Amino acid sequence: MPKVLVLLAKGFEEIEAVSMIDIMRRGGITVLVRALDENLEVEGANGITVKADASIVGLSADDIDMIALPGGWGGTYVLADDANVQALLKAMDEKGKNIGAICAAPFALKKAGVLKETYTCYPSVEEEIKQDGYQGDKFQVVQTENVMTSRGPGTAICFALAIVRRLMGEENYNAVREGTLSLHCEKQS
Repeated sequence: MPKVLVLLAKGFEEIEAVSMIDIMRRGGITVLVRALDENLEVEGANGITVKADASIVGLSADDIDMIALPGGWGGTYVLADDANVQALLKAMDEKGKNIGAICAAPFALKKAGVLKETYTCYPSVEEEIKQDGYQGDKFQVVQTENVMTSRGPGTAICFALAIVRRLMGEENYNAVREGTLSLHCEKQS
């Protein structure tokens, strides 16, 4: 069973993190919910605290099949400035492993140098990213090589479903999509 790391940093977007965790687990993926340090209770952007399973200390790219970052500017800036996270993103990319980011989190990918030539993100974040290839609202999910990006809280379920499709195949994707009534999740590149 594939393992996906979802990182929680203070100020993360709660809808995105919880949607990803839930949908991926429904799809048969092992989801590791980790904090950046030993403080496992992480407060999100809207004051909701989520308890991580453990910290990322000692976790390497060899331990996981994908990393998926929720957005929220507060959490994104923390991820972009954290040396361990940036090193993990670079190691994942060097190994050709899957990387995902939604909302503001593609900014952390840009800082690590792993954001690909086409991407999407929350509107206005592309101004911070300052990289050509922004797809705007053309797609809910943009996949370029090993990197998947999505737009924000409203596309979080579609983003997580795209991860299920990529890691678990069409049958699991369709089962989870139909079971959650997420029938509008087809707009991706």
